[in-house]
Amino acid sequence: MSVKAGLPPIARRDARLFVLGSLPGDASLAARRYYAHPTNQFWRLLGFAIGEELHALDYDQRLARLGERRVGLWDVIASASRQGSLDQAIRAAEHNRIDHLLHDFPELCAVAFNGSTASTVGRKLIGEPPPRIALIDLPSSSAANTRPFAEKAARWSALREFLEPEEL
Repeated sequence: MSVKAGLPPIARRDARLFVLGSLPGDASLAARRYYAHPTNQFWRLLGFAIGEELHALDYDQRLARLGERRVGLWDVIASASRQGSLDQAIRAAEHNRIDHLLHDFPELCAVAFNGSTASTVGRKLIGEPPPRIALIDLPSSSAANTRPFAEKAARWSALREFLEPEEL
């Protein structure tokens, strides 16, 4: 089983919202891009939440739009042994210092967790957040989560609250 190292955080200093995954899958690690697997619904779900068709843009344009919307991306796991891409196969995980997000991003008002692994690990790493920061559990955008898209999108729409009002 190989050790897989994640990707660096992507965010502007004025980020208001971070979406945290667990550990990028093999396709994302090979491409060095967040949510690169074509069946992962991340870009469609986040696009629905912010009112833009992110999935129709190229990767650099997607990241630019997230920056403009003050949304950051990262993962709770820095590296781990894992065969394949499923979270259930993660072993010997080393974690990112996501608790630093609370201090390093002064305008942060929400941290959203993409899936149950990200939520379980992330909530332990953050502990009790300051009252100004909401923690949000989202259904996984992975194709392994077989909930209907509409059901996932309804839950992801909770992110709208943390965008600038004039950006909605």
